[in-house]
Amino acid sequence: MRSLPFRIFALIVAPTLLLMAGCGGGRVIANPSNATFFISPGTGFIDTNCTGCNATNAQGATVEQLTATLTTGGAANVVWSVSGGDANSGPGAITSAGEYTPPSYLTADRADIAVTATLNTLTGAPSQATAVFTVMPGFLQPLTPENLTLGVDGQVTISGFLAEAGGDQAIAFALSNSATGSSGGQGSLSPVNCQRGAQAFTSCTVTYSAPSSVSSTAATYIVATAGSSSSRVAAEILLNSAGVSSNPTTHQAQSAMPSMLGSSGGMNNDYDSHGNHVTDCCGGTLGSLIQDTANHQYLLSNNHVLARSDHASQGDTIVQPGLIDNNCVPNGDGPGTTPVASLTGWLPLSSSATNADAAIAQVEPGTVNTSGSILELGARQADGTLAAAPPGISSTGGKGEAASLDLTVAKSGRTTGLTCAGVSALSLDVTVDYYLDCAETKPYLTKTFTNQLAISGNAFTDAGDSGSLIVDITNAEPVGLYFTGGTDASGVSQGVASPAPDVLTELDSQIGAQAGGGTNYTFVGGADHPVTCLNYGDNTIAGAQARALTDEEIARAQQALGQARQLVNPSAGILGVAAGKSSDHPGEGAVILYVDESMAVSAPATVEGVRTLVIPTNSHAVTFGSAPQTPQESRSSSGASALTPSVLNQALVIKQQVAHNMMKNNAGFFGVGVGESLDNPKEAALVIYVDRKRVPADLPQIVNGLRTRYIVMDRMHVTRSYLSPIQSRSHCMSHPAAERRFDPLGLGWGRSLGLN
Repeated sequence: MRSLPFRIFALIVAPTLLLMAGCGGGRVIANPSNATFFISPGTGFIDTNCTGCNATNAQGATVEQLTATLTTGGAANVVWSVSGGDANSGPGAITSAGEYTPPSYLTADRADIAVTATLNTLTGAPSQATAVFTVMPGFLQPLTPENLTLGVDGQVTISGFLAEAGGDQAIAFALSNSATGSSGGQGSLSPVNCQRGAQAFTSCTVTYSAPSSVSSTAATYIVATAGSSSSRVAAEILLNSAGVSSNPTTHQAQSAMPSMLGSSGGMNNDYDSHGNHVTDCCGGTLGSLIQDTANHQYLLSNNHVLARSDHASQGDTIVQPGLIDNNCVPNGDGPGTTPVASLTGWLPLSSSATNADAAIAQVEPGTVNTSGSILELGARQADGTLAAAPPGISSTGGKGEAASLDLTVAKSGRTTGLTCAGVSALSLDVTVDYYLDCAETKPYLTKTFTNQLAISGNAFTDAGDSGSLIVDITNAEPVGLYFTGGTDASGVSQGVASPAPDVLTELDSQIGAQAGGGTNYTFVGGADHPVTCLNYGDNTIAGAQARALTDEEIARAQQALGQARQLVNPSAGILGVAAGKSSDHPGEGAVILYVDESMAVSAPATVEGVRTLVIPTNSHAVTFGSAPQTPQESRSSSGASALTPSVLNQALVIKQQVAHNMMKNNAGFFGVGVGESLDNPKEAALVIYVDRKRVPADLPQIVNGLRTRYIVMDRMHVTRSYLSPIQSRSHCMSHPAAERRFDPLGLGWGRSLGLN
C-alpha cells in the first residue's frame, strides 16, 4: 500500500541456489499418527508463496504451522525435520516450533515434502509421525501492470511470473467481474505465451482487447491462476467511454531528458549487498518539484526513497529510473539510469521534532522539466493518453491546500500511475516501521506520525509509489506527500500522506535552517486546472457486506432485532428495522434502522449492544422492500462529506483525547483518525487501524460517544505491505564481479559492483 513507501525486488533465480543439494525422489507417504502422538495437518497443498498458510514468522512471511499432540492430550515435545522436495531448491525449512516455510521456487511443476516429527521415548526407539505437503509454484508479485485504463478497442499486454525455473507450468488468465472470480468481464484475451528457462522464473503474457463499445465506466479484471495452486492475482482494467488510456508502466521507464515528475527514481546506492554481490535494490517515485527563494529547484520525495531512511550523505546521486527498474544496476556500473539530482537534505526520521517522511535533492541542470510537470496530470490527448502538466499553485501561491474529509484526490506514481480516491480520515496518528535494508531484515525504528491524511480506494497506491504528490482533482493544488500504506481485508489500498503545507513548513524550519535560515520553499507549478479522475472504485462496503457472519453474530443481531422493533415510530422518523451487517466492523452483525429521509432523526448507535445501520429512505420503500441495504447507497453521488462542521470538530477533539492511550495500551492498534461512520455517514467515527496479526479480543463499538470503524490489515511499513498472502520474497540475483546475469524481466544484462 510504502507503508508504503514501497519497494519492489527483481525476479531472478540465483545460480548459487540452483546448486543446492536436494532430496528428490519418489512419492512420499503420509503417516501423521501413531500410538503415542499425532501431527496436524497431516497432508496439504501449498505453493511457493505459501498461499493460505495460517501463521507468520518473525519477518512477517507466511508459514504453515504444524502441531504435535499426545494421544493422551497435551502438546508433544518433538523434533521437526523436512525431507524430499525439489531436486534443486530443496525441501524448504522448518523451525523448532513447527513453522514450515516452503522453498521460494521450484524447477518442476510440483514437489512432495515430508515433514517428520520425532518424539524421544523413555524406552525403545523414538516415535515418529510424518505429514506430506505437495508444493506447487505460486505467484511472486502482482501482474504487470496491475491496473490500467483503456477506451474502446484498446489493447494491452499483461505479464505474470511463476516461482518456477524450468518445468511445464503455465499461468491461466481469465476475464472476470471481480478480482477473485473466473467469469464475466468485458473484452477478450489472446492465447497465452510463456517463456521458460533453467535460470529464469517462468513468465507468461496475454494480450487483452477492450470491447468496441463501452456504455459507461466500469472495471474488468484479468485473473491469473496456475495449475491447482490456490494463488491468484488480478489486474484491474478501467474501461471508459471517454477514450482515456493510461498504462502505469510508462512511469517506470528511463525518461527522455528533461524528465517528468511522477516517474521512477531513487538513490543510486539504494541496494543491499553481501561481499561483492548485490542482493536487493529499492526505489520509489520522484514526486514533485519545489524551489527556494533563490529559485533553486529541488526534487521532493520521501526520506526513505531519496535518503535511505536517514542513512545517506549530502550530495548522494539521485537517478531516474530507480534501481528497481534497472535490474539493480547502479549508474556508473551499467546503462539504464540518468543522474538527475544531488541529495540536499532530509527530515530525520530519528528526530522527535519531525512529523513527515520527506527529502529534497537539488536538480542537475537540464535533467528535470523546470515547470514541474507531472506525468498524466494534464488533459486527454488525441491518442487517448493524458498529457503531463504541472500541479496547480495559483490559489495558494505554491503552499498547497488543506484537505477535507471525502475530498477526491489524485496521485501520479511509479507503480500504479495516475489514480484517484477519497480522503477517508483526517488527523490520523499512525506508527510506521522502517528498515535499514531493502530486504527488511534489519529493523531501524518505528515512528509515530500525527495529523496525517488517510486515503482509501482500489489500486490507489502500491509498492514504488512512495514520494508521489497528492493533489485535489478540481484544481491540481498539492494536498499531501504520500509515504506509506497497504491493502486491507477487502483488497482496498489504504494510503497515508503528510499534509502538503505541513511538509513545506518542516522543510523551511529544518533544512532551511541548516542553510542559514530565511528559506521559503514553494511548489513549482502553474495555473490551477482539473485533473482527470481515474477511479478504480472502493470495495470497502461491498467487501464488508459480502463477508459471512458467524452463527453467534447472526444470533446477536436477531436478538437485538426484537428490542429494535420497539423503536419503530413513523412520527419520530423511524420507519422500520431489519437484520443486517456492519460496514464499520466487517464480520459483525447489525440492526438496520430505516429512518425518514425528510426528517432529522436521532438514532441510537447500538441496540442491545449490537451496532445499527442508519439508512434514510421513505415509507413506500420500506413497505415494498425496495429500501437501500447500506447507508452509502442512499448518499449523494457528489462525494461531499455528510458530516457537519460541528460534528467533525467535536470528533477531532475526542480523537485528540483518546488516540495516544488507545495506541499505547493496545499493541494491536497502530493508527487512529477521524472519518465518517460507514454505518451512519451523518455520524463521525474513530477510524482505527488494527494489526491483522494481533486483533484484540475486544473491539469496542463506541469510544467516548463516537462510533468506531475498524480497518484490519498489516502494520504499515516502508516496503511492500499486503494483506493478501501473495507476497514476494525474491531478490536480485547474487552475482560476482565482472560476471553477467540474465534478467527474466527483459531489462537486459547487468554485472555486479566491484564492492569491497
